[in-house]
Amino acid sequence: MKLGIVCYPSVGGSGIIATELGIQMANRGHEVHFIASSVPFRLGANHYNIYTHKTEVNDYSVFKYPPYDITLSSKISEVIDEFDLDVIHMHYAIPHAVCGILAREMSKKKDVGIITTLHGTDITVLGHDMSLVNAIRFGIDKSDLTTSVSNSLREQTYDLIKPKTKIETVYNFVDDTRFNTESRLEIQAETKIKLGIPDEAKVLVHSSNFRKIKNVDHVLYAFNEALKEVDCHLVYVGDGPELFSIKQLVKSLDLEDRVHFIGQVSDITDYYKLADIFLLLSRKESFGLAMLEAMYCGAVPIGSTAGGISEVIQDNESGYTVEIGDYKTAAARIVQLLTHEDQFKTMQGAMLKDIKERFNMEEIVDQYENLYNHLISGDAHE
Repeated sequence: MKLGIVCYPSVGGSGIIATELGIQMANRGHEVHFIASSVPFRLGANHYNIYTHKTEVNDYSVFKYPPYDITLSSKISEVIDEFDLDVIHMHYAIPHAVCGILAREMSKKKDVGIITTLHGTDITVLGHDMSLVNAIRFGIDKSDLTTSVSNSLREQTYDLIKPKTKIETVYNFVDDTRFNTESRLEIQAETKIKLGIPDEAKVLVHSSNFRKIKNVDHVLYAFNEALKEVDCHLVYVGDGPELFSIKQLVKSLDLEDRVHFIGQVSDITDYYKLADIFLLLSRKESFGLAMLEAMYCGAVPIGSTAGGISEVIQDNESGYTVEIGDYKTAAARIVQLLTHEDQFKTMQGAMLKDIKERFNMEEIVDQYENLYNHLISGDAHE
């Protein structure tokens, strides 16, 4: 088949999963066309059967803001017609689903199938903006198929947006050829030397885009509490608007020798393998892809009960969940895990078994491939 994928190219769960899905579909022999403002973050080197089409947004004086939506729609329609696409997969309801619908109307090929995947922000944040609800609902209802990355997000969509169409949950996945426990102990030792962390110290890791909803300060508070009982260090990976304030908070708590800021990196696997525990204490989280990647690398998760986190973590079996804002209980869980080695290893083993069964890459890519084939055969709504 010929598949078009529209996504945000920057670091973030939606762009990552869209890129990984495209790569896997290309590996299966399908022709994949990415349409975005730049080359997707995870795409990297050239891949057989993958093509990228950059959307150029011109700044015309007649417009107060550059017309990204119109430009993107026009570009999608051009790619549909030039490459005779069978399906376009839109990641995010707005603007992408709406742009895809407009592109199909502009295109000569009116039978191109449209599948939209909801990733979170388009519902959990934008869905609370009443001026956008109709546009989000339109994007969902006019798509041929709509999927959500978690049951929690699907239910939030029904509650906030009230679409008429059925939404199917298809979980995110991780490429286990890249994210795994291979050479974990050696990489831990090497990375500790690189960061100046003593060999005997335990390591907590958090990675995100450092927005307020990630509660990156609660990660620090939980670490600070646990530090009273456990010899540990905290590693922050990523960049974003809250980074400066977190650095100031670290300084005010006199934790500069215990907290390490890595910044945004192209390959994060070494830091996931470094981690004994991965912390994700968000206020809102549709899934928690970074957490799943860290789990595949052997880090035991402690997460909030926000959104899809509770679907990824089997509480008290494959990790722990705590109520949103309850960083003191998170600290207690950290201490519990890091002072009971047998319990840690038992939970780690159960975690690895669980996620490989429930978030198996081949099975989830199969689900998407089947949905694409349903669209092509015309029985998507049967």
